[in-house]
Amino acid sequence: MKPAFLSSLLLSAALAVSAASASAAPPPAATQAEVSHLLAYLAGSNCQFNRNGSWYPAPDAAAHLKKKYDYLADKGAIGSSEAFIELGASKSSVSGKPYLVKCGQAQPVESAPWLGAELARYRQKAPGK
Repeated sequence: MKPAFLSSLLLSAALAVSAASASAAPPPAATQAEVSHLLAYLAGSNCQFNRNGSWYPAPDAAAHLKKKYDYLADKGAIGSSEAFIELGASKSSVSGKPYLVKCGQAQPVESAPWLGAELARYRQKAPGK
């Protein structure tokens, strides 16, 4: 191989690794705090969570969503709390069925607006608001 070609190949490989690392940046600190709050809120809600037709206790649902968050964060796919709700907490990645939340005797609701409403409440209480 010619030295110029080898140098070019190495530079291309280094840039590709650098680009991959940059795309997998962790979520912003504010997003991490908000998602942590949403997961804790769900876990402590005493609600039930429906995933693919089966109902689960809220702590089990929060643990499942945490795994999805970690996976998506590792891929660099979480830039905001809304992105987490949309990509990881609104529907099954296996079946595409929406997740449902049922609290007490209330009718089940889709998880995306349920989590979105809590996110809005959390942001209203945030320092400086």
